[in-house]
Amino acid sequence: MTTLATTFTGLEFVNPFVLASAPPTESKRKILKAFEAGWGGVVTKTIGLHPVENVAGPKTIYQRVSEEKPYVSRMKRPDTASHSSWNWELISDQPLEQWLPDLREIKATYPDRMLIASIMAGADGEDEMNNWRKLATACVDVGCDALELNLSCPHMDRKDMGANIANDEDVIRSILKAVTSVVDVPIWVKLTPATSTMVEAAGAAYDAGAACVSLCNTFPSLPLMDPETLKFEVEVDGLVTSGGLGGLAILHQSLQRVSDISRAHPDQAISGIGGIKGFREAFNFIVHGAGNLQVCTAAMEEKGSGGVGVKLIQELTQDLSDYMERKGHTSIEDFRGIARSRIVEHAQVRRKSDDYNGGYDMAS
Repeated sequence: MTTLATTFTGLEFVNPFVLASAPPTESKRKILKAFEAGWGGVVTKTIGLHPVENVAGPKTIYQRVSEEKPYVSRMKRPDTASHSSWNWELISDQPLEQWLPDLREIKATYPDRMLIASIMAGADGEDEMNNWRKLATACVDVGCDALELNLSCPHMDRKDMGANIANDEDVIRSILKAVTSVVDVPIWVKLTPATSTMVEAAGAAYDAGAACVSLCNTFPSLPLMDPETLKFEVEVDGLVTSGGLGGLAILHQSLQRVSDISRAHPDQAISGIGGIKGFREAFNFIVHGAGNLQVCTAAMEEKGSGGVGVKLIQELTQDLSDYMERKGHTSIEDFRGIARSRIVEHAQVRRKSDDYNGGYDMAS
C-alpha cells in the first residue's frame, strides 16, 4: 500500500514536504495556514537573540525570463516564467518571548505535524554558546519536535554567525555540543552552499550529533543592474549588498551538493532544499539521497495563498502519490538514493577510446 508518510530523523511526517525557514514561516498565522493546507512540517523563520532590523526597502524580489527577451529581470513582461528569487532579508525580528506562546499554540493545534524551530546565535565565546542553549531549551520546552541550527544565512555582518562559520568544523562541533547538552530532540544543521568544504562540514556535524544536514540555503549573490538607469533592481539609496539567490535557478547546484554529501555519508539524513517547484524537482532530491524536502520560493510566488503554497502542497502530494502508485512503490524509501551509484569520476564515463586516464599519464 502506497503511503506518503515518512519517518525522518525519528519523527513521523504525514508527508515529506516541509516549508523552509523563510517568510512563509514567519508567523503563527502563516504556519497555521500552512498546516491547514497540508504541509507535513515547517521550519520556522530563524529565531535569535541579537538585534534585527531589515533594510528600508524591498526585502525579496522575483526574477523572471521570457523566450522573446531571454534576459533575467524582475521587470514585469508578458509570457514570462519564474527564474529565481533574490532576498537580503534577515532572520525573524519577532522576539523569542513572542515566538514561544505561538509555537505552543501551533503544536497544540496540529499535534500530528512536525514543528521545527530554526535558531541562530553567534560563536564568539561562552556567552554565545549560552544563547544557543537558551534558544534550544525554550523552543523544545514549548513543544517543538526538532531544531534546525542556522549556520547558513548569507546576510550576516557578524563574522561569528551564519554562513561565515559554516565551514569551521571546530565551531560546528562546539555549537552542537552546546545544544545537545540541553535538549534531546533531533538536531538539523543547515549549511551554506558557499564553501568548498561542505562535505567535511557535514561530516563534522554528523559526528557531533546532528541528526540531519539541511541544504542548500540560498546562494550568495548580487542583484542585476539595469543598463539604462544604472540602478540595481533592488537597492536602498543606490546601495546594495550580498543577498541570497533561490528558486529554480539554484536547483542543479543544490542537487550537486546533496549528491556530494549523500555519497560521502550514505547512512546519514539529508533535508533537501533549493528549487523545488513541483514533483519532478522533489523526485530528483529524493533519488540523490534526500529523505525530506523543504520548499520556499515556489510557495511564496503562489498567488492567492498568502505565501504558503496552498495549491502547491496539494499538487506535490498528489503527484508524488500518483507516481508511487504507478510505479508500485510503497514509500519514498523504495527509490531514495538510487542515483548515487551512477555519479562517478569524470574518467569513468565512457570515452571514444581507452586512452584517457583522467588527465594522468597512463604509464604512471
